[in-house]
Amino acid sequence: MAEGAVVVEEERVDRVGQDPRVDALRDAVSRLRRALAAHPARLPDRDAAEDELAALDAMARGGEPEVPRLRRSLLLVAGAVGSVSALAAALAELRAAVDRFGGARVPEQGPGRPLDEAARGAPEEGAQRVPSPREAPGGD
Repeated sequence: MAEGAVVVEEERVDRVGQDPRVDALRDAVSRLRRALAAHPARLPDRDAAEDELAALDAMARGGEPEVPRLRRSLLLVAGAVGSVSALAAALAELRAAVDRFGGARVPEQGPGRPLDEAARGAPEEGAQRVPSPREAPGGD
């Protein structure tokens, strides 16, 4: 270390009464914003993702965010960057942070379960399955 250099230790100070969910949301938004900024590929919806991340950050800074608005922003961000594997971990952290606020869960996309199937959820008990056009009699 050079003579006269000052070492500054950054210590995270939580405000008294600060909701830990808000801190987790701010951290997740910050991480995804950095990951998105560092991602070199051109993304058609990058601007939309950045706008929604800015909105999420503003909601978190404002205190108690509205859960429906959080979920809407999460869905817009996921739609804009969800297929970019390099951003998957940061997006999952954001999803987890939003889920901490409760309310209806956002369906997760998994192997062999496309997002549209996940969004529909499990069929209700006793409900009949409607065949796809290919499965229907006379379908191609």
